[in-house]
Amino acid sequence: MAFEVTKDTVIGDILDHDETTSQYFVEMGMHCLYCPASRGETLEEACMVHGVDADAMVKKLNSHLAG
Repeated sequence: MAFEVTKDTVIGDILDHDETTSQYFVEMGMHCLYCPASRGETLEEACMVHGVDADAMVKKLNSHLAG
């Protein structure tokens, strides 16, 4: 079963699945990716804090993961 990101996916799970996704989090201003608090946030929570459209980020990450 393929890994698919949703707005409810936890940041730590995304990074554990594919560390190269970190570039997208850094681009949105999330620089403390490996802090326990950041790793425990959902994608939607992180996007809300950083003023990023969560649906657009889901599409971007899934596109990256699809190769």
